[in-house]
Amino acid sequence: YPSEFLMQKIAEDNQIPVHLRVSVSLQYVAGLKGNDLVEFFHGSIAEVENEELRHLMWSSVLFYKTPNVEVMACVLLSTKAIYFLLDDSFIRADEHQSDFWNKENSDCENSAFHLSCCFVLKLNDLQSVNVGLFDQYFRITGHSADHIVTCLTRDSYNTHTFIQQLMAVLSLLARTPSPEPADKDFYSEFGSKTTGKMENYELIHSSRVKFIYPNEEEIGDLAFLVAEKMDGLTNLQSLNILLYVLAFQVNQAEGSVQNNSSLRPKTLILTSSDLFLFNEDYVSYPLPEFAKEPPKRDKYQLIDGRRIRDLDRVLMGYQTYPQALTFVFDDVQNQDLMQNLTLDHFGE
Repeated sequence: YPSEFLMQKIAEDNQIPVHLRVSVSLQYVAGLKGNDLVEFFHGSIAEVENEELRHLMWSSVLFYKTPNVEVMACVLLSTKAIYFLLDDSFIRADEHQSDFWNKENSDCENSAFHLSCCFVLKLNDLQSVNVGLFDQYFRITGHSADHIVTCLTRDSYNTHTFIQQLMAVLSLLARTPSPEPADKDFYSEFGSKTTGKMENYELIHSSRVKFIYPNEEEIGDLAFLVAEKMDGLTNLQSLNILLYVLAFQVNQAEGSVQNNSSLRPKTLILTSSDLFLFNEDYVSYPLPEFAKEPPKRDKYQLIDGRRIRDLDRVLMGYQTYPQALTFVFDDVQNQDLMQNLTLDHFGE
């Protein structure tokens, strides 16, 4: 059993985000506290008898093979593996997943016995962890396409906490040391430094797992992309990305934040002059080593962009987290009201 402090911490973290609905089976897991939670882990999830539960987190997840389906999961970190207890709605969401998920227990669907799929990624199979911009998400990469999953925490604290716990657990693994690097000749050493592309910041853990963090160039690339979407109206030098946040757009027809189907994941980017909404591919980039071709869609796809000068008012809901914001724009077909008052009116 974990220490009293760890038990208390895990019990506090065992809370489903209020704005997302989950299946009955996951609601059952969220209701477990203390020893019940630990016994549930050892009785129903753990694959090895002597592994210890170290961390629990609720997060939306995306799989590399199904990049369009975001599903709620309870993420459990032990000393042997990372377990993703998945909402059963995920299995019915995409009929192309039959080869990815074995539906051996489909006959139990109509009974009172609730099942959840559990995706297991053993720590020994872990190769790298990519941390997203501003710690809004992180991607865990194993040795194949089946072993790539992104956790959309939408919260830098949760991301940081999980990464710290993962590093601590990886330190317990006994792995053979890496072979000594081969001596490079002058030309290959010189050539590798003149590619003109700065690599992301890499921290190679003692377990040989790479932790990859974004560098300034990613923000620069994003600023360039944003400027491109603005039809070159803005000087790139003066364009500053003030805010990057993973949010949900609420369907106006539904209008209810509590309705799961009305929440559409979006990336919100605020610059000094504009507000943008993007669809972002969080799981396909950067390309894994085994990828033979780039993904079918770009990393960022512009959905909407409005000028801050056209912003009339911001309406704030008074409910607790998550906070709902409504941006009301007063734009006349994106035209400046003063732009046509030229010499035609005041000249000869």
